[in-house]
Amino acid sequence: TLLKVLTRITEPTEGRAELNGHVGSLLEVGTGFHPELTGRENVYLSGAILGMARKEIDRKFDEIVDFSGVETYIDTPVKRYSSGMRVRLGFAVAAHLEPEILLIDEVLAVGDAAFQKKCLGKMGDVAKEGRTVLFVSHNMAAITRLCPRTILLNEGRVLSDGDSQEMVSAYLKSNLDTAATREWPDLHAAPGDHIVRLHAVRVLAEDGRLAESVQPQQPVGFEMEFDVIESGYVLVPIFHVFSERGDYLFSAADRDPVWRDRPRPIGRFVSRAWIPENLFNEGRFIVNPSVNSGDQLVIHFHVQDTISFVVADSLTADYQASAGSIRPAVRWVTRFLPNRQHTQ
Repeated sequence: TLLKVLTRITEPTEGRAELNGHVGSLLEVGTGFHPELTGRENVYLSGAILGMARKEIDRKFDEIVDFSGVETYIDTPVKRYSSGMRVRLGFAVAAHLEPEILLIDEVLAVGDAAFQKKCLGKMGDVAKEGRTVLFVSHNMAAITRLCPRTILLNEGRVLSDGDSQEMVSAYLKSNLDTAATREWPDLHAAPGDHIVRLHAVRVLAEDGRLAESVQPQQPVGFEMEFDVIESGYVLVPIFHVFSERGDYLFSAADRDPVWRDRPRPIGRFVSRAWIPENLFNEGRFIVNPSVNSGDQLVIHFHVQDTISFVVADSLTADYQASAGSIRPAVRWVTRFLPNRQHTQ
């Protein structure tokens, strides 16, 4: 709604928006594209709709097509394009318009990981040139990578305005009740039973501080604080890690040799699990804690959607973007075997 008001598609019911400078926007996939026209024809059509002169489009045409990555199909009717191809071409046209103000919706969700990184890089370049990029998204990793300043909206009202890391933290807390830490100060109301009860769960950075966001190249720690109420039980703390889409990625059970197979006395315990660097891809991840006993057959508590954290890379990171929730640093070894004859 905000973007449609700023682009004059929708009239505001009250209030006003003040814009100083030429506005370019990309609100929906293939904005302004005609399905019967080719990609080439649609570049000129879309550019004209966005305010570009024909000479300007001629000058930037090769750069636009090269950026989009659809040069092989540029003379094919757009109706035969996939949604991903349309968003590539649409974004390429909008990004090369060189407006003073660039308005972007969540169209990047359609592109693959490599193209998303290219788009974020392009928007970063636009911002560095002194122009304004207004990016509306629920993609926390993209926001923390691209935007130094973030405005948090709720039902049309500004909840908060400030540093992106702080706003991401506020969004996670307000929207999902799932942030990087959660505590149960009242032992009787805490998850658990007469044997053990949960006190707190946290996401930690490498230096031990609370972390709402980490980079893929950094380790991340999960901390569970729990109270043993009745002694004599072998207890196994476990963290269960999920992607934002709900995919179960892995579980990490406590293998500390000090307490493995050893009954725990009454008292408070603090267990930390450190996940190595270069495992998580960009995105948001959910962590659920549990404590089991009896060869993990008895579950004393298992709390859903307890804490979450965001993995966001820096634009200067040297890596190949990839799809999926994890991207481990895989070691490749290739041997060349000269003078080997192919056998029939």
